[in-house]
Amino acid sequence: MRVIINAECTLIPRAGVGHHTSELIRALRERVGGGDAIGTYPSGIVAPVLRFWRTHTDRYRWCREQPSTLLRIEALARRTYLASLRRTGSLIAPDLFTYSVRRGRYELYHEPNFLALPCDLPTVVTVHDLSVLLHPEWHPATRIADYGRRFERALAQASHLLAVSEFTKQEVVRHLGWPADRVTVTYNGRRPFLRPLSALECAPVLKGLGLEPGYLLHVGTVEPRKNLERLLTAHAGLPADLRRKHPLVLVGGRGWQATELEEALAARGRDGTVRRLGYCPDEALSALYSSARALVFPTLYEGFGMPTVEMMACGGAVLASTAPAVAETVGGTAHLIDPHDEGGWRDAMLRVCTDGDWWRALRAGAESAARPFTWAACAEATLGAYRRTLGREESAPMKKAA
Repeated sequence: MRVIINAECTLIPRAGVGHHTSELIRALRERVGGGDAIGTYPSGIVAPVLRFWRTHTDRYRWCREQPSTLLRIEALARRTYLASLRRTGSLIAPDLFTYSVRRGRYELYHEPNFLALPCDLPTVVTVHDLSVLLHPEWHPATRIADYGRRFERALAQASHLLAVSEFTKQEVVRHLGWPADRVTVTYNGRRPFLRPLSALECAPVLKGLGLEPGYLLHVGTVEPRKNLERLLTAHAGLPADLRRKHPLVLVGGRGWQATELEEALAARGRDGTVRRLGYCPDEALSALYSSARALVFPTLYEGFGMPTVEMMACGGAVLASTAPAVAETVGGTAHLIDPHDEGGWRDAMLRVCTDGDWWRALRAGAESAARPFTWAACAEATLGAYRRTLGREESAPMKKAA
């Protein structure tokens, strides 16, 4: 079995889908041997070209949302040359992918990020959630337009779909009309380097970031569905001395429709009760999770909710929303709160910061709850879907490479 995976989303600082793709590729390659192969696109000179494109596109999107006249002018200039690059790329990109498929003699194409490239091979598509279709108000107009053009075509091309939770599978069946037997659940995993760290191990990372242990941590892109405005308001309702002792620390890249929220974060940051760290490297994550009093995750909608499992892998307490996918994955251990219940979030943060027994109880089962979520299990479920797509369900499993 020879499979090609589109790894374009791994070329820039990674959010959820980028981490999913890179970890899945690693786990799949650990299981291949003989004449089997897991290849990726892009490779060679194409990879840095696409990385350049993605980096400059992200900069353009950020500049156009800023109030500064100079940044708006920069956005206009970037839009002009990016439009030229897009026209050129749209002409040659399909040929480059087709060339990669033929050169590698691949039998199956896996698109891990919704929007499959045109391809004649049997195609497996991963659906992480349906937020663009069901909640377009949370997304930029360019993304909605892109999905309108490409997602329907990707579904028509797909032979099989992967969903990152049972909740997402049921959404796919209900809203897209897909037969349940052509949708396989492949839960995300916890990244293997994440583990509980001692205070001594965490100290260098915290010192470099100017943090003290005991903060309330949020991990995720700053975007509307993360419900950060309500989290900020709830945190502001805590007593002042408690907010100073347990500030709100936000880790994650800047998303979209975030200008007003960024201004609110900057205002709160001036009194030291909110810290916006932005994107943090993987090397810092175990220390950030391990040093937090709790992860606070008030999301309105998720397909999985990776930060909750990662926090539990580090032995931490989790306060999370009742969003169905989150409840499915960590509901037995995390404390769940209605994402619209501002008072409930304030009270839960107050309790986790002041009630040591409750805090320790939330942490007690955390590592055990995270243990089943591995990339090895995700890879095995994915390989099973590949075999079914190719009609090889009875074939022997891929061997781990020596």
